[in-house]
Amino acid sequence: MLNDLGYRNVRDYRGGIADWMESGEQTEGVTDPATAEPNSASAIPTGPALATSPDGAVGRGPARVSRMRRWDNSVVDLIQARSTLQIFLIWTGMILLSGFAYWFGAVVGEHGLVEGGRPVGADLRGFADALYFSFVTATSIGYGDIVPIGGARVIAVAEAIIALLIFGAVVAKFVSHRQEELVSEIHRVTFEERLDRVETNLHMVISEILSITAMCDAKAPLNRISTRLESAVILFLGELRTTRDLLYQPRLAVEEGVLAAILATLASALSVLADLLALLPPEFSRSQTLTITLDRLTSLAEDICGECVPHTYTPRLVFWMDRIQATARRIK
Repeated sequence: MLNDLGYRNVRDYRGGIADWMESGEQTEGVTDPATAEPNSASAIPTGPALATSPDGAVGRGPARVSRMRRWDNSVVDLIQARSTLQIFLIWTGMILLSGFAYWFGAVVGEHGLVEGGRPVGADLRGFADALYFSFVTATSIGYGDIVPIGGARVIAVAEAIIALLIFGAVVAKFVSHRQEELVSEIHRVTFEERLDRVETNLHMVISEILSITAMCDAKAPLNRISTRLESAVILFLGELRTTRDLLYQPRLAVEEGVLAAILATLASALSVLADLLALLPPEFSRSQTLTITLDRLTSLAEDICGECVPHTYTPRLVFWMDRIQATARRIK
């Protein structure tokens, strides 16, 4: 069926366009905006230069100029944002502060701790006893040699609850540290593979659209043109949606060079698609699927521009975003 629709040498290329080219299959060429001659008719502006990282690698810098900060007052997120050492120091500081509060009660005459039936004094020995009681309370040991009375009971209860919560967070940090490393590595590898697939599929879309353009020039049957065009546009829509979500997501961990290549390829794909739609014969009738897909594709592409996205990107990326939006308006 694929051969009847105009496809040739159809095989199972799991590696995408790379395997296709390695096998010697024919591909359609598209002018690379980065290598085009400035005075040639097909030259495409490349926009501002890529940023250079401190080690001198071009395009290895972060894509975002600044990131949006999300203020969250929840205790869970506050603890999650702290390192294990910071949480442990907070736990220790709370114990010392509570010990000072017990001792300060003795200084002002409100004896809050009793040892052997006698109030703990306000001298240096009393301060040591207050710190000892504070550590015993925080660790929930409770030997009973020193007991709180009066207002010190409230401090002791609050200290015990807070200390248990903070110490539990420290233990959870130790346990989950390795798991977080593994999850982060899996996410990084999966994310990079997805970016590679997006760029590869966009190149395949460009090659397919150019093949359909050649079919139009050769006066191929309209049903073949329609079927192949629907397939290419649907694939294009999926990769465009992925790119759009990538730009709108709250956190972005992608290099500027990688994202610039994707946006440049996306702009080229939109350009060749607009040219193809303008070359379709007058008797060509768009199916309902093609019409809906083109409308959704245009809507998503128009959401990509330097002022549309909720984050600030580098000048080169803004250039390609604006070009994508301008090219999308040519699709009708």
